[in-house]
Amino acid sequence: MPEESVGGDAERAAEEAAAEDVSAEEAEADLDAVLVTLAKERDELRELAQRVQADFENYRKRMLRDQTDAIARANESLIEELLPVVDSFELALGQLADTDEQVRKGVELVFAGLVDVLDKAGLERIDSTGVPFDPNVHEAVMQEGDHGDPVVADTVRTGYRLKGRVLRPAMVKVARKD
Repeated sequence: MPEESVGGDAERAAEEAAAEDVSAEEAEADLDAVLVTLAKERDELRELAQRVQADFENYRKRMLRDQTDAIARANESLIEELLPVVDSFELALGQLADTDEQVRKGVELVFAGLVDVLDKAGLERIDSTGVPFDPNVHEAVMQEGDHGDPVVADTVRTGYRLKGRVLRPAMVKVARKD
């Protein structure tokens, strides 16, 4: 009988060893499956993080552009409201010929300062007198003659561009000469 138990123990030991080999193989296969799943999940999360980062960068750029546009519109509105003040200053300067020299120079300095600030903001005058009439930058309020190409004869009110865009067209008198 002791031989059977020795032989049985050997068989049992062989079965356990075979079971351990199968368990080790199954554990290794399970571990490989878990690694593949984790690698796939890592790649998906990395892609998600990259998309979120790109979306945030696009959002940041859009907000910066929107803020810049809002500031530009606010500046444009303010400058447009200042144009009648500039017109009034120009009229006042025309009337100061026989006024005290110091008063005239003081008004000229204030006007020059205002014009300088507006120039730095991108405001530029539209030169009109003697140039061909352009309906994109001129507004005809008077006309002389009936034939020929229209040419600006006189400027009634100065026009302005702000950073290349017409802010206020120049009011002009148009002459047509053959």
